[in-house]
Amino acid sequence: MTESVESSTPRLATELPSKYLPAVGYRDLPEPRSLRKYMGASIILTATALGSGELVLWPYITTQVGLGIVWLAVVGITMQFFLNMEIERYTLITGETAVTGFSRMWLPWGIVFVLGAILPNAWPGWASSGATVFTFIFNLSESAVPLIATIFLISIGLAVTISPVIYQTLEKIEGVMIALILVFVVTAIAVATTGGAWAQVVTDIPEVTGNLPAVVAQLGAASLFGAIVFAGAGGANNLVQSNYIRDKGMGMGINIPNIVSPVTGQEVAAPSLGYMVPSTKENERRWRQWWRIANWEQLITFWFIGALLLVSLAVLVVSTIGTNTELEEGLSFLQAEGSALGDLIGPWFTTAFYVAGFLMLFSTNIGVIDYVSRLAGDSLKVTFLKESNFWSESKIYITVVWIMIIAGSGIIWTGIEPVLLLIISSAGGGFVMAIYSVLIIMLNRRHLPEFAKLKGWRLPVMILIAMFYVAFSLFLTYQMITQGPASVA
Repeated sequence: MTESVESSTPRLATELPSKYLPAVGYRDLPEPRSLRKYMGASIILTATALGSGELVLWPYITTQVGLGIVWLAVVGITMQFFLNMEIERYTLITGETAVTGFSRMWLPWGIVFVLGAILPNAWPGWASSGATVFTFIFNLSESAVPLIATIFLISIGLAVTISPVIYQTLEKIEGVMIALILVFVVTAIAVATTGGAWAQVVTDIPEVTGNLPAVVAQLGAASLFGAIVFAGAGGANNLVQSNYIRDKGMGMGINIPNIVSPVTGQEVAAPSLGYMVPSTKENERRWRQWWRIANWEQLITFWFIGALLLVSLAVLVVSTIGTNTELEEGLSFLQAEGSALGDLIGPWFTTAFYVAGFLMLFSTNIGVIDYVSRLAGDSLKVTFLKESNFWSESKIYITVVWIMIIAGSGIIWTGIEPVLLLIISSAGGGFVMAIYSVLIIMLNRRHLPEFAKLKGWRLPVMILIAMFYVAFSLFLTYQMITQGPASVA
């Protein structure tokens, strides 16, 4: 790699580790453009988060214990905001993904996080759930679910396979779906929510917080902790925010090739290694601008939209169904909510709710397939396939996409519903977060230029966040040892 400073420049103590991956050259930070240019860099991450906590989990929890519990969901999204920004910090200043940074400290970390992405998503839960909600829209029989789910999975595979620049296609698709979902939410707020329900979000906090031990006992500690962990994206998903801002051309990511279609794009076989930014006043100035832009983009696109959707959907369900401990969890609960909305507003609103629910689950499915394949492509190419002239990051990405689609379709057609295995695997995402929340602190404290290091008030915030994820993982481990794997369900 060509260095942009004189070869006599002394080696910095903060230079990226080169024991396991090649050393990098020096290059100045590019000049940032306006915030508007980079808006949407977090849209795929936001879309991936919609189908879990926002649509089903937190609305269901509020029907059990009331709206005063929603503040914990906002805490969960806020923790992920800070975690995502540390993941972005490393990529903005180096152009590498956070997983590549972890692999610099210890090569097997890449494989650990590939497995941490694949295993929780091996079962096509989002595809079958989205197909089930689709049958609600058109009053189709349950037997249609496998065919509908397979069609949707194949359509996702075809879309990314023929897209010249995959990120740009996904950003547009997910952006349109989120816009449609927001239209529904705004309409729902206007016609179906009550002022009393919105007031409960704040007024019920003291009561729910004061009775928190009873709430934990009612919901189950593992279920409540898991809901907080996955309020937002969760699991290995957050790590791929590195890839998204890189493909958006933010910071040093502008120097790294995008993932493209092996069919219609121009591939680059070299691994996506980055650069080190020299410690100059000009780079420090540019860094402050990039950091401000990145924070605002993440705050608006991920935190604000995510929190708005989560709280709004929780208020919507309480406005229509109220609190009812006899309600069933899962898609049957979703169907009951749709029926109640239809009785309150009209049949058209039931259909609108199911359409919005389908879009949330479908957007999640697209995001899951993309992030697992993207993480696998980046991690494998910079480590064990770095010398291959055939296996580009794009080819690995597309290969993993179609493996997930073919295997997922096969599982759907068998009719297997491994609910317990899915819950246990999803809980494994919390273990992944516990690991990388600690690693990102180490990486950003030790191996970045002084002006870009993690320090100040964000350091204790990140330490507290890491402690939460570690405590969650230790608790789950203890519960599974003492009460068996079924205790996490």
